[in-house]
Amino acid sequence: MPAEQTGRRRPLDLAGIGIGPFNLSLAALAARVRGLTTAFYERRPEFRWHPGLLIEGTTLQVPFLADLVTLADPTSPFSFLNYLRLRERLYPFYFAERFHAHRAEYDAYCRWVSGQLPGLHFGHQVEDVRWNAESGLFEADFAQLDAAGGAAALGRAHARHLVVGVGTEPYVPEALRPLVGSPTADVVHSADYLPHRARLAAAGHVTVVGAGQSGAEVFLDLLRARPAGAEGLHWLARSPAFAPMEYSKLGLEQFTPDYAHYFHGLPEEVRDDLLPRQWQLYKGIDGETIAAVHDELYRRTLGGGWPDVVLTPGVTVRTAGRLGSDGIELHLEHAAQGARETLRTDAVVLATGYRERPLDGLLAPLEPLLQRDAAGRPKVDERHRLVLDPEVTGRIYVQNAERHTHGVGAPDLGLAAHRSAVILDDVTGAEPYPLPSRTAFTTFGLRQDRRARPGEAAPRIPGPCAPDPGTVRT
Repeated sequence: MPAEQTGRRRPLDLAGIGIGPFNLSLAALAARVRGLTTAFYERRPEFRWHPGLLIEGTTLQVPFLADLVTLADPTSPFSFLNYLRLRERLYPFYFAERFHAHRAEYDAYCRWVSGQLPGLHFGHQVEDVRWNAESGLFEADFAQLDAAGGAAALGRAHARHLVVGVGTEPYVPEALRPLVGSPTADVVHSADYLPHRARLAAAGHVTVVGAGQSGAEVFLDLLRARPAGAEGLHWLARSPAFAPMEYSKLGLEQFTPDYAHYFHGLPEEVRDDLLPRQWQLYKGIDGETIAAVHDELYRRTLGGGWPDVVLTPGVTVRTAGRLGSDGIELHLEHAAQGARETLRTDAVVLATGYRERPLDGLLAPLEPLLQRDAAGRPKVDERHRLVLDPEVTGRIYVQNAERHTHGVGAPDLGLAAHRSAVILDDVTGAEPYPLPSRTAFTTFGLRQDRRARPGEAAPRIPGPCAPDPGTVRT
């Protein structure tokens, strides 16, 4: 039996599982709510944000105002602007006239915030959670990890409410899974690109699979590192084009709380049909990166001839295998053309995106109390709460695990502070962070219902006659 968590004589108001940007945002905003007790647990030894993709020069796809706190509390000491001020970098940032912060800078900012906050427990892995009906509390068992990742001590936290923000994990298509981890096949996911960068740059021929932002950044970085005329690069995409991300001002309104409110009110089958058709919002490439790729390719034609580079959209990898001791063979299919071909390469970078980490293992003891939709996914209400059996008086909130109920904005950094404010308003039953009544010029749907305030039942949102197809960012 795990020992009681030391230093806690009364239960927490809110215990968080995972410390990524979303739970870090929640912790930063919660720190200013008087009387609220919180603790957050993370298995990693420190905060890191996509360290394998902090390629020099890459930037966020959201403006710097989409930091951890500003869109809910511009006066917070944990804002990005205050981070710059305390480092005497506010004027350089001002004169740089950059609306999008460097990705490495955002990582450093988040690590700075994590160092300021009490109640963040890194190196603590939560094993499972239970509901104790007698005490009316959740119990979260955790292991404190040593430097080697082993359990050095066990503990248990008691909390009135939980918030789960365990994030996403790299996705590898089934056709390529046999190659991953093989000692003779040089196949890495883009999430681990930087540690393997030198080896990939030295490979005779490299194939990048995936045409989202990560794929474009990896391809561009490899292209710049290889000699003109001997690039040996192939860029494959399942999407029909190397397409730009939707970044028009009205298009971006689909990343507002208003759109999430509208989307949540749609029937489940309508939401499921709508999400895949919004691919250009979250699988596209920002215009600057597309331009940089084209500029680099064009520069390599100035002396005559074409670079040794192939870019092929509309292609899927059917199967993959090894050739000899270190080669790789990809079996490709172009559905629109009805053609198949074999591609031989020395290394593969899988820029194939991420998937939400499954919650089933963590929440297994709560399974009888969870309500699920027709597809077997946990139901999530408008205030980001798992729908539980009515006998459970505590609440479990989720962060970036509700795209099926809240739409393309669920993984977007721009909605982090707002979602944190929604959760804190609901936990406290008050409004420590008052929410805006309107956030978009666009009116989504034909019928509008007001949103529930903390302590009220969520209103029913009828779906419109025909959903607006829309378009996401990550």
